Amino acid sequence: MKNIRFAAPTAALAFLMAGCVAPDAERPDLAADLPPEFLAGAPEGEVEGSWWRRFGDAELTRLIETELSDNPSILQALARVEQARAQARVTEADLLPQANLGLTAARQRQNLSGLGGIGELLGNAGGDPTQPSEGGDDETTSFVTDNYQLSLDVQWQVDLFGRIRSQSAAARAEYLASAENLRAVRQTIAAETARLYFNLVEARAQTHLSERVVDTFGEISRQVGNRADVGIAPPNDKLLAIANLGSAKAGLEQRRQGVETLGRQLDILARDYPDGDVTTAAALPEVPPPPPAGLPAELLLRRPDVRAAEHAMLAAGFRVTAAKRSFLPSIALTGSGGTTSSELGNLLDGDFLVWSIAGQLLQPVFQGGRLRAQLAAAEGARDEAVEAYAEVVLQALFEVETALAVEDELRRREEALAAASEAAEAAVDVSFNRYRAGIDPFLTVLESQQRALDARSAFLAARNARLANRIDLHLALGGGFGVPSGDLRE
Repeated sequence: MKNIRFAAPTAALAFLMAGCVAPDAERPDLAADLPPEFLAGAPEGEVEGSWWRRFGDAELTRLIETELSDNPSILQALARVEQARAQARVTEADLLPQANLGLTAARQRQNLSGLGGIGELLGNAGGDPTQPSEGGDDETTSFVTDNYQLSLDVQWQVDLFGRIRSQSAAARAEYLASAENLRAVRQTIAAETARLYFNLVEARAQTHLSERVVDTFGEISRQVGNRADVGIAPPNDKLLAIANLGSAKAGLEQRRQGVETLGRQLDILARDYPDGDVTTAAALPEVPPPPPAGLPAELLLRRPDVRAAEHAMLAAGFRVTAAKRSFLPSIALTGSGGTTSSELGNLLDGDFLVWSIAGQLLQPVFQGGRLRAQLAAAEGARDEAVEAYAEVVLQALFEVETALAVEDELRRREEALAAASEAAEAAVDVSFNRYRAGIDPFLTVLESQQRALDARSAFLAARNARLANRIDLHLALGGGFGVPSGDLRE
């Protein structure tokens, strides 16, 4: 891929989101610069979903599918999706009228003292005046009134210029981004589980290799010790054999420590108590043939992190649109209807009906620069989201191309180490026989033993590296776990 160019606004992607409201964002038009196929080469075909089944390991399949149903990280991501879904519903509700049914009961005591003749007139004219207190000119006039109201109040903010629709579309895009992030977490957990599983299988194989080495070194140490004791071999050979055995035992304990740690890490992923008791295969499996990789352009539609970044970019664009519409007038309609009376029993009587209706038009004139600052902040967030999308796309392409490119290199390395391991193990027998015949010194035996151990250990590591790269390739391709409905492209 060469240079990245930026294309026209992506208005057509979002009409479903908000009618004629479009996001104020520009998407990098990366598809125009993508090659027709991956440069590293890959088989054609559909990208697989349950890729871990290709390894043919029943324990791995069981472990991954168990963890996908009860992993804490996945459950947290699922909770975030539900939060985003609820928030989208909250913003969509702002587009509709709001109605409230109210029942009010009030009792009020009016004190007419100080109003002079008007107070006396009001006090004597109606209501249920209290008995005037004695005191001549200072007497107090008061009365108590009851009031009951039953009303239906309706408010509606008319979204004439699309500000609320833009906010609703942004929340919807953020919900879709959270759904894609859930897919990404599931894929990551599956890949992390597979890596840890194969690391544990390798660690156990390395431990078994170390146990064999300790047994072999122990037998050699015994034979060399016997030869030194009877004067056939120099005392230094006995000391070297003992030192070599001690180093092998120390290496074995280190291998066992690694097995314990990896087993407990797998327990944590499975939400189990970390006792390290995980069942695995006895040996690393053969690496299956490379999977189909699809086309580079399809990768942008399939990778959940790319799709999440695109939804986040569109959400930021809708926020800019909403900020621009805040400069335009807003229209609010209110209405109320019901009954009111001083008697509770009259609330259902139509003769006591009252109602009101009102409209309000507000045009922002001066708000101290608040609206312009909000627009600037929204535009900054949009620009950041656009660049983040471009970065995620490039990273996705890099991961696929890299995983494909090193496939052959890792295979050739494994084959070379397999041949080296076989030759090194044969050399151990030859060197020890030559030592017993007095042809070679004991150091030659030690060197051949160490070389055989290193070659076999490197072969196991190379096989695991191929498996890890294959897992990285499946993760980079982004297949599986379905695509949530409500895609912006619909």
